[in-house]
Amino acid sequence: MRAVWNNQVIAESDATVVVENNQYFPLTSVKPEYLKASKTQSTCPWKGTASYYSLVVDGQENTDAAWYYPSPKDAAKEIKDHVAFWRGVKIEA
Repeated sequence: MRAVWNNQVIAESDATVVVENNQYFPLTSVKPEYLKASKTQSTCPWKGTASYYSLVVDGQENTDAAWYYPSPKDAAKEIKDHVAFWRGVKIEA
């Protein structure tokens, strides 16, 4: 699986985890040079508190386009150290 935005591969892995129709990529498969930490957080009742990254590629920023759960609840422990994408990021097989 690949996550692509602004004609750049942001993440690529054969070991993604699917939760609620979202592909969660291992953090180690995400290219850190495209990630910019965000202060945004949201809460899911069963996964816990999500944190976000914005993507920056070729001077363009996609705000809060990636999210992850730093300390997921037990029901979602398989997505610890994984990142998912939205806001125009294409997920390709």
